[in-house]
Amino acid sequence: MSDRSSALLDLYQALIDQVKRQYEEDNSLTAKSLFVSVIKGREFLKLKNAASDQELELVEEFLKRDIASYIKQSHAEDILHSPSVIAFEKTLWHWLGELSDRSQVQWHEITSDFEHQGVYRSGEVINQGKVVCNQCQHEMDIEFPSIIPDCPECDSTEFSREALMP
Repeated sequence: MSDRSSALLDLYQALIDQVKRQYEEDNSLTAKSLFVSVIKGREFLKLKNAASDQELELVEEFLKRDIASYIKQSHAEDILHSPSVIAFEKTLWHWLGELSDRSQVQWHEITSDFEHQGVYRSGEVINQGKVVCNQCQHEMDIEFPSIIPDCPECDSTEFSREALMP
């Protein structure tokens, strides 16, 4: 790689670093606002003075693409925790639970009830069914395999499980 190419690549990397810093400071910025901000910055002016018009056009296209990709990647984690995705996940597990062989599930849960001697504690994994707080009688429906939380009413950690209906 020539010295000129290395210099242009270093300047481009400085632009990308500037995008990351600005987005970390304010993640509500759009790809367009980040692009406008970057092309007005000092690093871009250095690149503009070092590159030909054709190289500069190419850099701008790459910059638009890379900014959009960076924002998309940054939001990929957020979508997993969105209310819509969580609701969809619960609905999907509910449907799958309805489709499963209830008698098979019941036998497994009866075995689990014997092992727990009827008492489940928060932090344990439970399949599906209804657990009732032993202290305040608050009921929680469990639609899919999940960890039993503390009672939302009284913070108790012990629960009994109601039998599954066939």
